[in-house]
Amino acid sequence: MPLNPLAAAFQPRPTAPPAKAPADPLKAILQLIDRDFAAVNRLITEQLQSPVALIEEIGRYIVESGGKRLRPALVLFAARCCNYQGGHHVTLAAIIEFLHTATLLHDDVVDRSELRRGRITANSLWGNAPSVLVGDFLYSRSFQLMTKLGDNDVLTILADATNLIAQGEVMQFSDIGKLNIDEARYMEVIRCKTALLFQAAAHSGAVLAGGGNDQVKALRGFGLEFGLAYQLVDDWLDYAGDSELMGKNVGDDLVEGKLTLPLIFTLAQGAPAQAETVRESLLTRSAANLDEVLEVVRACGALDYTRAAALRRSKQAVACLKALPANPHRDALKRLAEYAQTRLG
Repeated sequence: MPLNPLAAAFQPRPTAPPAKAPADPLKAILQLIDRDFAAVNRLITEQLQSPVALIEEIGRYIVESGGKRLRPALVLFAARCCNYQGGHHVTLAAIIEFLHTATLLHDDVVDRSELRRGRITANSLWGNAPSVLVGDFLYSRSFQLMTKLGDNDVLTILADATNLIAQGEVMQFSDIGKLNIDEARYMEVIRCKTALLFQAAAHSGAVLAGGGNDQVKALRGFGLEFGLAYQLVDDWLDYAGDSELMGKNVGDDLVEGKLTLPLIFTLAQGAPAQAETVRESLLTRSAANLDEVLEVVRACGALDYTRAAALRRSKQAVACLKALPANPHRDALKRLAEYAQTRLG
């Protein structure tokens, strides 16, 4: 079975002639775990095999869709930060990627999304029912792999995270169309829906490696703060970025009726006319006035506020790393947090 196409991006580079630094800063960071990542990709390809052809077809489509693989990367970096020398971190990283992929399949059905990472979504190609069922397959495959780890502490971390992620999804869905969502509620939703899987990745990687209490606490904190920062950047990009950079259409959250921080701030702090512009667009779930909404969130300071929140969380993630002993993998995590900041322009 051929390797996942993404594996080629993580293969060790030849030593002669000297290779130039990759133009993509993320690739430069991930070079440190090239071999681990190649093993993860091999395992993912192997575990996607099924006698049911549609499972393999949809599973490969979504897994190979060009994601950054940041969550499994956190597993690998966290384990190596704690000087892990075994091989189970590869299995754990694949588990995290399968859990993430399953949530993407389900999310796109719930959101009726047509584009993800610049590609047509699986539900648009195959329909909602197959997408949901393949997502269920990936969840069940994840738990099959968890049993092979033989680590109850890791199993508890992943089981609890999966449950809270599902709750976060329901919270976000129940909030759609509501105009009274405040910042505290928004932060709780993104903590559960997005940041918890980053946290679980780093936390479980440290626990699997047998890290000390300080190391485990530091990496758990890093994962949470990094995950919050990453989602804040995504929500900032939805009103400040472009479709090519995001892999989805600018203003998709507006059309879906989702209140993210730029809109929450505008409704609470914008001038009455600015707030009314956002309110009308949310109520109609229309992109007809998108240009006006984009101008309003810029003018009232909502983008600056969201950007500052993302930077603050990213800096807190870096601060968590001070409790770890100095090594290249800790430095890579710091660079990963700084990479998230570069997405803010």
